[in-house]
Amino acid sequence: MMIHKSSVIDNKAEISKSVKIGPFCYVGPNVKLDENVELISNVHIEGQTKIGKGTRLFPFASIGTQPQDLKFKGEKNSIEIGENNLIREYVTVNPGTAGGGSKTVIGNNCLFMISSHIAHDCKIGNNVIIANNVPLGGHVTIEDSVIIGGNSAVQQFTRIGRLAMIGGMTGVLKDVIPFGLSIGNRNFLQGLNLIGLRRHRYDNQKILGLDKAYKDLFSSKNIHQNLSKINGEYKDNELVDEVIKFIEKDKKRPICSPQN
Repeated sequence: MMIHKSSVIDNKAEISKSVKIGPFCYVGPNVKLDENVELISNVHIEGQTKIGKGTRLFPFASIGTQPQDLKFKGEKNSIEIGENNLIREYVTVNPGTAGGGSKTVIGNNCLFMISSHIAHDCKIGNNVIIANNVPLGGHVTIEDSVIIGGNSAVQQFTRIGRLAMIGGMTGVLKDVIPFGLSIGNRNFLQGLNLIGLRRHRYDNQKILGLDKAYKDLFSSKNIHQNLSKINGEYKDNELVDEVIKFIEKDKKRPICSPQN
């Protein structure tokens, strides 16, 4: 264990022997740091916070301070961060609230770039990339392999499906389907993340089927009515099935759709 003499580490913190803690860091009493976690310098971690193997935190990251929610009354809450994440400078992660399950969860192999913010009760999957200056509101769900471009903002309770891509400076107010490509001052769908699908080596016929289903799904403004028409046609295409399940999971949420 390597801990710089200028850092303040509470005796009750659970710290693996292979952890590296640079100068001027603070680690609170209920923090757990797994193997090969590294705090480069000036990192603040408090609260009921668990950080998984190999995660690196860069200067001035702040993890575990109380939620920015006026309804928060000091109830028990926590943060769970997975393995091999990169948490860059000035990133902030807040724990959960009673209204959202009291827990903020981040998966594995994610990159949170400078000044991004993960609010209370967010659920972030694996292999997610969030670029510079992107705030996520409370209760946001980000599925695996999502990319969010710089200076975008994600409104509270929004869902973003697997392998979706959000262009830079996008205001995300509506849920984005899996594999969707969303842009705009107030987000709309520009199409599918075809490059991402090919990089993940999905069968070309499945991608073509998804593209056709996408056109059928948004052929009119009544998405749920369109959904009932296509439900059986693509039963052998798991990509289409994933989109359908995403929409049906929360029928009250507005779904991001094309402008025309």
